[in-house]
Amino acid sequence: MTPFDARKILGLGPEQDPRPHLAEFKQARERIAELVRAAPNTALADRYQKGLIEFDQALAAIQEHLQATGLAAPPLPKKVAANEPPPPSPASRSNSAVSSLPPDEEPAPRKGRSLSIFAWLLILLIAIGGSGWIYLQYEQAKKEQRQTRIAFLEGYGSTFIENRRWPEASAAFAEIESLAPGSPIALLGRRSIEAGMAEEQTQFVGYWTGQALTELETGRLAEATSAARQVLDKFPNNSEAASILSRIAAAKASQSRTDALAAARALLDQRKWQDAIQTANAILANAPEDSDAKSIIADATEALEKATAYRARAATLLNNALARPQGQFDQTALEWLREAKSLDPENPQISAQLEKLAKYTRTFHVPGDFATPQEALEQAHDQDRIILAAQTWKGPLSVDAAVDLQSTDPTKTTVECTAESGSAITIGPNAKGSRISGITFRHESFAGGSERFSVALVRGGSATFVDCRFNDASGHGLVVIENGHAIAEQCRFANNGWNGVTVSGAGSTLEVKDSESINNFEHGIESWDGAAITLANNRCEGNSRNGIHVDNGQAAATLTGNQLIANREFGLVLDSAGAGKVSGNIARANLLGGLVIRVAAVKLPVTGNQATLNQGPGLVLEKGLSAAAYTDNAISQNTTRQTLTDANLSQHEDLPQTQGKTPAAIQEETPPAAIIVEPTPEEK
Repeated sequence: MTPFDARKILGLGPEQDPRPHLAEFKQARERIAELVRAAPNTALADRYQKGLIEFDQALAAIQEHLQATGLAAPPLPKKVAANEPPPPSPASRSNSAVSSLPPDEEPAPRKGRSLSIFAWLLILLIAIGGSGWIYLQYEQAKKEQRQTRIAFLEGYGSTFIENRRWPEASAAFAEIESLAPGSPIALLGRRSIEAGMAEEQTQFVGYWTGQALTELETGRLAEATSAARQVLDKFPNNSEAASILSRIAAAKASQSRTDALAAARALLDQRKWQDAIQTANAILANAPEDSDAKSIIADATEALEKATAYRARAATLLNNALARPQGQFDQTALEWLREAKSLDPENPQISAQLEKLAKYTRTFHVPGDFATPQEALEQAHDQDRIILAAQTWKGPLSVDAAVDLQSTDPTKTTVECTAESGSAITIGPNAKGSRISGITFRHESFAGGSERFSVALVRGGSATFVDCRFNDASGHGLVVIENGHAIAEQCRFANNGWNGVTVSGAGSTLEVKDSESINNFEHGIESWDGAAITLANNRCEGNSRNGIHVDNGQAAATLTGNQLIANREFGLVLDSAGAGKVSGNIARANLLGGLVIRVAAVKLPVTGNQATLNQGPGLVLEKGLSAAAYTDNAISQNTTRQTLTDANLSQHEDLPQTQGKTPAAIQEETPPAAIIVEPTPEEK
């Protein structure tokens, strides 16, 4: 160390003694020591301690100078620890020093103020310098700690973002913002959280809404609702999930409606008319314009009206039978009572009288007298009665006698067989006048191809079917061929692979009345190739082609009071007929149009019919027919036009060209036509 003069540093003259002034310097040193002892924490105490060491080094330098100049120097104070008890106060130390002097000695008076001012200035500079250094060191440490904490929080928050723990991540970057307001790290973290949450929401919503839509499309409505709720529970304002819930609600309502309609139709089949009306009215309570429910009510109401008329007719037939001579077999009375029974099956008087008269014939019960229906049929003769218990019986059955085959319960008695094994029942040539009532005939399987069996066949014989059902045939429901004759009353033909009912061939005849032919894959009822047909008060609805297709050649066709509704082609197509009439029929809501008349059917009077609400023309007339001959028909509210004249219906290559020919010159045999309606020049 460069030699220095302690008097000069302390502001003393060359002759002045510096030792008395060192007491003030020592007091300054004690003030710094007090800072060490009063420090709030160890780190700050250590820093104050370093300042105290520097102060002591300055005192040591002064002492060294005084020793070098031969002046006595006071002893250096010992190092103060942070936990050292405080020394006596300056006042007590001063009093102690004074009391230790001899009584006759007083401290020498201070000479001049330069020492005191300079000493305090030196103390102030040392204190300021030490405290400033300590403060700077403390602030630097705080900065380093802050940076370390920010780096830790940044990594911590990034880990939470990767694991999609958004609250923890948000807290980490919020603390960074509090430590360093405006920090780009905090800004980037918040943006990463927002992007991550948006991505998570998109993925979450996409997964569960997709799941909900899949379940909805497969009809699993409960599962679809649960999936949509997953989204709304987490994101209550999600519009896509809310929309799916609305669709689910609509699907539930639709399913409920479908189930109710099915139940109402089942009640119609069971002849529970009032129950069917009540079920349909429940549908209308929620959907006042539901056309299907209205249709069911109309059908049930019509059935009730028919039932009233049937009961009246049955009562008349019963009275006629009772008026006949008693005590002997009477075929006429038997037929009347059979008809009365079919019209009013619950009437006990009719049942009792029929049973009385039937005693003149043999009655076989199956099971009981025979194990199977076929065994009973093989032993039966004309006028024998065979009664089947209410169960499903295996066919095919063959009828070769004029027997009365009936069931104990029309709703529970079925005869079925596989589609490959033939018709469930065949009426042979010897069964002239057989009667079948209250039985359902069906195929239990389906066989495709161009050759298919009908479910019931009348081949050369004659039969009356009353209250029977012909369902699920691979081919036709009922077919009449080879001079066969069939009557179907109050029957139902449904879901058959070809027509509901068919009659074909010269000499064959078919009479269908008060029956239904619905949802068949071809026509509801069809006649061709010289067969004659009589159709009255039937409903042909929902068939894949026409409701009724008549192509009789020169044979007669009489159609009255039939309803032809919502078929995929036309309501009624008259290709050819030599006689008869067409009146009082209604063609409504058919896809291609209402009524079609070709030149070969010109002999048929067509009057008093209605064609309305069809999506095609109400009336289609082949070229060569005069529209004036058909003005006595109500044609209205059809979509494209009311009447289409001069239609070209003969463009199919297999059809004979009838244009320009008189009706008498037209071939008698004409295959069923594919109707081709050309647009008018205006439509083009």
